[in-house]
Amino acid sequence: MSPFRLPGGGRIDRGKPLRFRFDRRAYEGVAGDTLASALIANGVHLVGRSFKYHRPRGILAAGADEPNALVTVVRDDARSAPNVRATQVELYDGLVAESQNCWPSLAFDVSAVNDFVAPLIPAGFYYKTFMWPRAAWKRLYEPSIRAMAGLGRAPKLPDPDRYTRRYAHCDVLVIGAGPAGLAAARAAAASGAQVMLCDEQAEFGGSLLAASDALIDRKPAQVWLAETVTALSHRDNVTLLPRTTAFGYFPHNMIGLAERLTDHLADLQSAPRERLWQVRAKEVVIAAGAIERPLVFPGNDRPGIMLADAARTYAVRYARARARARCRHRARWRLSGRDGPCGARREDCGHRGCACASGGPLHAAAVAAGLPIRAATAVIGTREGGAYRPSRCRKWRPTVRPAHPRQLPAISC
Repeated sequence: MSPFRLPGGGRIDRGKPLRFRFDRRAYEGVAGDTLASALIANGVHLVGRSFKYHRPRGILAAGADEPNALVTVVRDDARSAPNVRATQVELYDGLVAESQNCWPSLAFDVSAVNDFVAPLIPAGFYYKTFMWPRAAWKRLYEPSIRAMAGLGRAPKLPDPDRYTRRYAHCDVLVIGAGPAGLAAARAAAASGAQVMLCDEQAEFGGSLLAASDALIDRKPAQVWLAETVTALSHRDNVTLLPRTTAFGYFPHNMIGLAERLTDHLADLQSAPRERLWQVRAKEVVIAAGAIERPLVFPGNDRPGIMLADAARTYAVRYARARARARCRHRARWRLSGRDGPCGARREDCGHRGCACASGGPLHAAAVAAGLPIRAATAVIGTREGGAYRPSRCRKWRPTVRPAHPRQLPAISC
């Protein structure tokens, strides 16, 4: 069992352990994990480096909005996929992934010195700095700059995989299989329309996959989800496309879809890797959901700092233990009602403009759950401290002189 995995709960199969490697180190996950959730369950928080200054980067989100955890997935010399989000890589036995933009290693990156000399290398500095001697531009400056540019390395051998394509027509195309998309697809199918439903994840459900206390049609969310997916799968007029991303909306309701067929399999065999769908639909329903806006404060890019919605997903869906959420958004207060049983610790800094900090049902539920609340308080920075970073908070007193940084309270997380 991974050190940060709960003994029960989540949408994972603990009876199917999967071994994988990240930066030549061996780890173990379980079926249903993504690479990101498996790394977190093994206590790995440093997964990459920033592009220019090579600052340490950790996993921030849990889906397609992940900006930091870009890795290279390697099968062999010809099958190497750079710049893949670890949050979207389904774990399989024998998976090999490597970090990017670091040398000689992720933990000790020589180029991290750029962060200390940042004032000397502003944006576009090389256009004004490397102007002389003129002969050194092509021989020294340009090759060096090009070597540092870009993220990841493309394979040099020809791609051995096969790709296929398909044309399709339908009455209704639903993009996104969250609660809204599933409800739209079910209603359209009940009317007799030809329906296609696609979602980029391996499972349909969207936000419901990390929901525990929601009710839909007076049913628990998980029960409604299972019934809806089963009902759609049994209909002849419905085509379900998991692992499928809608990438283009063209004239006359022509939609481009990319379906991943074998990226999640350990044994590729001879099946095509991807299928391109060109779908002409009479009506298109875009139910792509929403993403959380991150808090802005100094040092919010350090490993271990995560969106509250992502923390909830890793705790509920992937049974990640020992997380702490710090949030100022109204919806994120719902963390307090669920994560306690998941072994998560919580401490909230209430934003001065957040109604939850001054009362209401969510505030009462947070207090009842034992959530420490610091009203009218903002995070003003973080500092190094191992896998988790202590953060400092400042209480808003418009008429009082700000306290010295050493006198500000620090919260260890």
